[in-house]
Amino acid sequence: MAQKSKLPIDMSTLFSETSGTLAQIAKKTNSLKILADIVRQSCPDLPAEVWQIANFTQNTLVIEVNSAIWGQRLQFEKVKICQQLAIATDNLFTQVSIKVSPYRSKTSYTVPISDKKAKTQYISSATAHQLNEVAKNAPESLKKKLLKLASLADKSS
Repeated sequence: MAQKSKLPIDMSTLFSETSGTLAQIAKKTNSLKILADIVRQSCPDLPAEVWQIANFTQNTLVIEVNSAIWGQRLQFEKVKICQQLAIATDNLFTQVSIKVSPYRSKTSYTVPISDKKAKTQYISSATAHQLNEVAKNAPESLKKKLLKLASLADKSS
């Protein structure tokens, strides 16, 4: 039985291969970056956070925007973008499709926990008593969970 080499394998070779899934993903990602640069140069006053290149299919470039307002703004520049794309890609991309994706602009905010005490849920002693009664006749797995839930009432008193 042959011994395995202990030398680390350079993972960048996975991206530099001409075949394989990672190579195809890397190639498409690089193509999307190049197309985004062309659009950015065509519309330098358009904020980068309101649009992105979503995909390209056949001869169409798909651009996603946050709102219909930005979509309308891109509609005014659509001819200019198409001309620049046709020149830069040797008529490979001649059309632009603009899609509104309002969920891209949603941001999630985390609520900071105060330093005093983390908010903990407690149950009343009456509820705990009822849970203990139900746990008496429950299957073993459910019984453990009900007793654990009923124990929260003891922490509050």
